[in-house]
Amino acid sequence: MVASSVFGLGLFAAGAAAHGAVTSYVIAGKTYPGYQGFSPSNSPNVIQRQWPNYNPITTCSSSQLRCNGGTSATLYADAAPGDKVSAVWAQWTHSQGPILVWMYKCPGDFSSCDGSGAGWFKIDETGFNGDGQTVFLDTERPSGWPIATLVGSNKAWNSTIPPGLAPGNYLIRHELIALHQANAPQFYPECAQIKVSGSGSLQPGSSYKAAIPGYCRDSDSNIRVPINDRRIPQTYQIPGPPVWKGSASAKRATEFTT
Repeated sequence: MVASSVFGLGLFAAGAAAHGAVTSYVIAGKTYPGYQGFSPSNSPNVIQRQWPNYNPITTCSSSQLRCNGGTSATLYADAAPGDKVSAVWAQWTHSQGPILVWMYKCPGDFSSCDGSGAGWFKIDETGFNGDGQTVFLDTERPSGWPIATLVGSNKAWNSTIPPGLAPGNYLIRHELIALHQANAPQFYPECAQIKVSGSGSLQPGSSYKAAIPGYCRDSDSNIRVPINDRRIPQTYQIPGPPVWKGSASAKRATEFTT
C-alpha cells in the first residue's frame, strides 16, 4: 500500500519556530506526505512513523532517539536499489550540525518492526567542511555545515538507496544533530517505511551496523561539542559506523581482502 496524494505543507505552531521535522518525502519520483504533528487528524495515513511532538531529543540514551518516538505508520513507499529518496523540511533554523540517513531491515511486517537491536546502517551522511581559518565550527555565514542548506522553507536532502540492497521492508531514518548550543546537542530524527524491491542480495556487515539508541554517548566529543570555542580543533567526526554504499561498499571490501 502506498500514499497517492501530494502533501500540502501545514503551518507550524509558533512555539516550535526554532525546531523542525521532515514534512514530506519524494521517493523514486513520487511525493508522499509526512506526518502533521500539530494537526494529526489531517494526516491519518502516511508512510512516516507518527512522532509525538516537535521537541528535540537531548540525550543519546533516550528511547525516542530511534524514530522520535514514532512507532507506527499505515502506509509505505515502493522503491528499488538505486532510487533517490528526498526528505523535505518545511522549516529549519540552525546552521551547525551533521545530517545522517540510516536504514533498518525489518524481519517481517512493518506492524511488528520496532527497529530494535544493532540493525541500523547509514546510507548517507555529511559533516563539517570548513577550513578552520575563515569558516569555523560555529560560523553562520558562510556555514561549513551542509545542514545550512536546509535553513528556510521547503528544503530537501537527497540520498540514494544502496545498489544491490536485498529486497524487503525497511525503515529509513533521517537525523539532524543540531550543535548550535555549546555542549548541548539536539537530536531530530524521523522514520518512514519503504518496501524495497528488486533482485539484490546484499546486506551490510556488522561493522556497518549499530543500535539506536546506542550508537553514541553523551560524553562523546562529537556529541558534547563546545562549538563556540575556536581554540579547539576545527574538525568534526560524524558519529556512528561508516556509510554503507551497497555494491560499492562490497567491491571496496573485496579489494582490501584480495
